Amino acid sequence: MKKPLSISDIKSILSSFDELQKEDYIRELMSDERSGVKKIIESYNKQKIKTEIECSRLKSMTDFDNSYSGDGIILAGVDEVGRGPLAGPVVAACVVMDSDDIIEGINDSKKLTPEKREYLYDIIVKKSRYCAIGMIENDVIDQINILNATFLAMTSAINHVSKEISQDGGKLDLVLVDGNQKIKDLDVMQETVVSGDCKSYAIACASIVAKVYRDRLMQNYDKKYPGYDFAGNKGYGTASHYEGLNKQGFTPIHRKTFCKSVL
Repeated sequence: MKKPLSISDIKSILSSFDELQKEDYIRELMSDERSGVKKIIESYNKQKIKTEIECSRLKSMTDFDNSYSGDGIILAGVDEVGRGPLAGPVVAACVVMDSDDIIEGINDSKKLTPEKREYLYDIIVKKSRYCAIGMIENDVIDQINILNATFLAMTSAINHVSKEISQDGGKLDLVLVDGNQKIKDLDVMQETVVSGDCKSYAIACASIVAKVYRDRLMQNYDKKYPGYDFAGNKGYGTASHYEGLNKQGFTPIHRKTFCKSVL
């Protein structure tokens, strides 16, 4: 009688197969009554369900974007980060993605770990058809207020992408904007999307690009202005940030209008 394969051998064989081969092999394993084999089958089925749910989520996001676009329509997503911090700029990203080349794991940047965001950032930038950053510094925020500065950052990113598309002989037809407020004086057609970073694939990609770009910037500021924990708090009003303000005062990147309580 042929000796059955060991559990480790089965795992090794399964890992070498593509998805169709795995399906066939799992069916073959169903008759094996060993507890170790049953655990392999259970683990495979759980992972399969998880993968199906993730594929469905991503399809829903791309379907949402595709519902706004037809043949030849160029659609971009835009999102911002940094409205609330006491220090640093507000940053916006505008991206045009290829809906036929979906990046696994794309989600609202707030739902991802820093490591996952960093990983996805590089892929998004590489795979995007167009990608641009708009950034408004703290001194301008103090002058025109954060809402207007946010609109300005978004407009800057969108205009940069629009210019690149025009240079390629095309036209940016529509921008999906995260939130419920339309960007003032924007020359491109726009649609606001509440919770857009959860619904729209393009907006989710923009949210990741904006978040990682600003986080990296604040990590660099942490080296330039030590004692405020900018690498940890990204400029937000944490205890360590307030401690730095009380001990060392303001840096050139602080938003004075946001720090009235410590002036």
